[in-house]
Amino acid sequence: MGRFSRILQPGLAILVPVVDRIAYVKSLKEAAIEIPSQSAITADNVTLELDGVLYTRVFDPYKASYGVEDAEYAISQLAQTTMRSEIGQLTLDHVLKERAALNTNITAAINEAAQDWGVTCLRYEIRDIHAPEGVVEAMHRQVTAERSKRAEILDSEGQRQSAINIAEGRKQSVILASEALKSEQINIASGEAEAILVKAKATARGIEAVAEAIKEGEHSAQAAISLSVAEKYVDAFGKLAKEGTAVVVPGNVGDISGMIASAMAVYGKVSEGTARTVAARSLPHHNSHGHGHDAEPRAESRAEGLQSGAEKEKTDEVARSVLESFEQTRQKR
Repeated sequence: MGRFSRILQPGLAILVPVVDRIAYVKSLKEAAIEIPSQSAITADNVTLELDGVLYTRVFDPYKASYGVEDAEYAISQLAQTTMRSEIGQLTLDHVLKERAALNTNITAAINEAAQDWGVTCLRYEIRDIHAPEGVVEAMHRQVTAERSKRAEILDSEGQRQSAINIAEGRKQSVILASEALKSEQINIASGEAEAILVKAKATARGIEAVAEAIKEGEHSAQAAISLSVAEKYVDAFGKLAKEGTAVVVPGNVGDISGMIASAMAVYGKVSEGTARTVAARSLPHHNSHGHGHDAEPRAESRAEGLQSGAEKEKTDEVARSVLESFEQTRQKR
C-alpha cells in the first residue's frame, strides 16, 4: 500500500494482487553510461571539449531505488562535474599525457560520492578531447619544430661522427704510410750499404787479382796494361764530341804518336814509382848480409839506371804495339 515491503530475489515470487506491487526493477549487470560532450578549462586556460563513457553496476537495489530519484542521471552529472574539476587542476600537456591517471581520479571521486546510491563506478574512460583550432595548429607547429630540432641534432651528430671517423682514418693512413716509407727507406739503405760493401769487396779482390797478375807476368803484363791505357786514352778523345757541344782537345791532337807517347809517359811514371818501391823493399835484405850503409846509394843508383833503361825499351816497344793496334783499328773502321 505504498510502503517498501521486501526485495524479490531472482526466481519465482508470489505476490498478493492489489496488496503487493513491484515498484522498481534494477539490473545487477554492469551498465555503460555515455557522458555527453562538455567544456572544461585547463590550468593554463585552454578550453577543451570532452566526452566519455562511465561503467557502473548496482550493488544495492534498495539504495539505488530509494536513495536517489534517478541513479543514472545522478551518476552522469557527478561524472561531468568531477571531470571538470580534475581537468582544471592540470595543464593541457598533462591532460594529453596523463589520461589514465585522470580516468582513475574521476572514478575514485564518483565512487566516494555514490556510496549512498547503491551504485559503484567500475571505470571511467575519456573518449574524445577536442582542442581549439588555434591550439591544435600551435601544437602541430611545436611538434614539427621539435622533430626538426631532433633531425638537425641527429644530422649534426652524424656529420660530427663522420668527420671524426674520416680524420681518424686519415691519421691512421698517414701513420701507416710513414711507417711503410720508413721501412722502405731502411730496406733501401740496407740494400745499398750491402751493395756498396759487396762492390768494394769485389773491387778489392779485382785489384788484388790484377796486382798478382802484374807481379807474376812482369814485362808481358806491364806491356798489356800499357796497351790498355793507351787504347782508353784514344777512345776517350773519340767520345768527346758525342757527349756535348763544347769539346776541349789537346793541341797535338793531330799527332797520334805524340798522344800515345804522352799516355805511355804517364804510365811510365807510374811504373817507375812502382819499381822504386820494389827496390826499396829489396835493399834491407841485402843490407842484412853485411854490406853496410854505404852500399845503399850505389844500389839505388844502379837500380835506377837499370830501371831507366828497361823502362825506355819497354816504352818504345809498347808504343810500337799501340801504333800498330791503332792503325789496324782505323783501317777496320
